[in-house]
Formats: sequence, C-alpha cells, structure tokens
Amino acid sequence: MANFTSKTYQMKREILTFSNKFSKKLPKPERKFMADMNYGMLASNSCLLTDIVDQLHEHSKKINSVDRLSRHLSKGTPKDALDAYLDNIKKWCPAHPVIHIDDSDVVKPDGYKFESLGRVRDGSESTAAKNVYKKGYHVTEATVLTNSNHPVSLFSEIHSSKEKSFTSINAITFSAMERAAARFDKATFVMDRGYDDNKMFLKLDSMDQEYVIRLTAKRKLLYHNKWVFATELRNRRKGKVKLPLFYKGKEHEAYLSHVKVQITASRKNIYLVLVYGVTEHPMMLATNKEIKSKNDVIKVAKLYFSRWRIEEYFRCKKQMFQFENFRVRKLKAINALNFYITLCMAFLAHLSMKPETNALKAAIIKKAAPIKVKISFCYYRLAKGVSGILAYAKEGIRLWFRPKRPAYRQLCLKLVV
Repeated sequence: MANFTSKTYQMKREILTFSNKFSKKLPKPERKFMADMNYGMLASNSCLLTDIVDQLHEHSKKINSVDRLSRHLSKGTPKDALDAYLDNIKKWCPAHPVIHIDDSDVVKPDGYKFESLGRVRDGSESTAAKNVYKKGYHVTEATVLTNSNHPVSLFSEIHSSKEKSFTSINAITFSAMERAAARFDKATFVMDRGYDDNKMFLKLDSMDQEYVIRLTAKRKLLYHNKWVFATELRNRRKGKVKLPLFYKGKEHEAYLSHVKVQITASRKNIYLVLVYGVTEHPMMLATNKEIKSKNDVIKVAKLYFSRWRIEEYFRCKKQMFQFENFRVRKLKAINALNFYITLCMAFLAHLSMKPETNALKAAIIKKAAPIKVKISFCYYRLAKGVSGILAYAKEGIRLWFRPKRPAYRQLCLKLVV
C-alpha cells in the first residue's frame, strides 16, 4: 500500500506540474480550476462534472462544487492558457511536422436544452449505403504528430450551423490551417476526401504549405493539356512500387504509381499518387510534394495512411473521457470543456514521450495490465493506468493550493505605569 501511496503522490505532482505550465499567467482561482479539471478528468476518465467532483474529495457539498466548475466553464477558454499550450506542444514536434485535419461529430439525440443544437451525420451508425442524422454538433480538429509519432491537438472547435455567427465549415477549417501555419513555418497537411475542394487547394497554395489530399471520383485533372477524370488516369495505370502496409487491423501489399498532372484550382503542377490493393477502388492522392524516386512515392502514401491517428484520437476522446456525454449546455462552456479534455490528451502525449525506463511510466503501464507488449497507439493504456493509480487517492489536490496565511503573532500587552 505504501508503494501505491508513493506512486499516487508522484502522479499528482506530475499532473500539477503539467497544468502549471499553461496556467502560470492566470489568477490563482483559475489555476486551481484548471488543476481540478485536469486531475478530475484523468482520475475519473470522464468529462462529467459530477464524476470530476467525486475525485476531488472536497469537504463542501457536491452541488456547490459542481456549480463552481460550471461558473468557471461559462467564462470560456482562457486565451493565455491556450497560447501557453500551443507554445509548449510546438517543442514536442519536429520542425516540419505532419498535420491532420478532419471533422467529427458529437451526437446528443435526447438533448433539448443545448444551445444552437443542430443536426449532424452520426459517423458511428452511418454506412456507405445509408446516412443517419441526429441532433448534435460538428467538431473540426487539427492534430500534429509529435516526435513520438502520437497526435496532439492544434485546433479543436465544436460548432453548429444554427449559431448566429456561423458562416461556413470552410471558414472554420481555414482558421485551423492558419493557426497551424502560424506555429510552424512549413508543414504537410494530410486530409481525406471530404476536403477535395478547390478552395482547400487554393488556401494551402496561398500559405505555401505542402499537402496530401485524397481525391474523390468527381475530380478532374489536367493531363497533357486535356481535362480528364482522375478515375480515368487511375484505370490506365498499374502499381509498380510495392509497399507492405498495415491498414485497419490487416496486413496489405499495396502497389503504388504516380503521374504528374495539374489541379483545376490553380493550374499548378502536382502529382497524382495511386494506391492499389488496399481498398476496393484504388486510392487517388494529390500532393504538391516533390517526387523524384520511388522512396518519395512511398513517403507520400505513408503520410496519408498516418491519417488513421486522428481517427484514433477522436475515438480515444469519446471512449476514455466520455466526450459525447457532457451536460453543460452553452457552446462557450462546451468548447471550454473540450479544451480541458485536450489538455488531458496532451498529458497522455507528454507521458508517451518519456523513456520506457521511467519509473512512473513503467508503473502506469503495469497498472493498466495490457495484453499486448507492443502497440502503435498508447493513449488508452496510459489513461487507464493513470486513473488506476489515482484510484488510491483519499484526498484530491485541494491541499496543494492551501492559502498562505501570515505567521501567528501573539498578542502583546504593554503595561503603562
């Protein structure tokens, strides 16, 4: 038991040190609130305020603690904390990182009181043949791969077309691109077929950024001064470069080919990289990265297949922190809650970059009791191990923020004769 007490103390100290990096410019009540949110979420594996309060072990009534957290969330995301977060994660990434941009959904089918609740396509129930729409919000996310090849969020916004200030999803996506470009001089943006839009190509060209975007069957390209469908070019060629690939839990042998074309939007030269043998119809990837050898073609294909990490990132948020189960109703508060979940995900990335010989990391993995020794995405086992260690805590972190009181001064009486 003494060992668990020691590990629990170390874990609390690690969480508070991590939280203080982002809250040092905030007033003390805000610093305590951020620490409470990070600690409570990691200990409970939940974003429900009642679950968070249960882990704080405060002496006040539970309803009063929940109201306190709600009032802080209603203030929105602290700008200083967001800037400090972005500055810190830049240190974790290579100079020219890979940035994934994708959309997801937060479904609230039984919600009636949520602000500006719209209708979204439920990705968990929709299939290729049928789309299922429910009440909920759109989520636009941009993640960057760290040096440990794990994703952390650069941009995350929950939005709805029912908002009065809403313009378009493209405008929000452009905001994500601009934030990424402002933090990194040069990056490679990787996106799926939903972003095969002339506006996206023009925006990336205007920012002088590299990209790998999967094309749809409707895309036309200029080839030998003739406009042809990308599918026609795909059907003319065969893959010549072999690439062993692990995709969606299965081993594949992909065959790659490429051809120089021009995109409709800007008439700039790009490359069409074709991937055969993985899906029913060969994939078509558009990239402005220079291709001079078969290794360059392989790199482009691997960049696209690294995109599954943002999908795993979404899944981890929803499963490990019950992202879709929040109860706060105002969009400003919902986005603030999303920011604190992002900090918890960043804490998991912070742990993933520690060496395997680190005593705390080894204790976390041991507590998670994993079945497999080697995996490519470790957020699940780290989150489970952290909450397992903190389960032994009988006190929250309120004592770490004990107010400093002046030293006791004994009352002295002066006798006047």
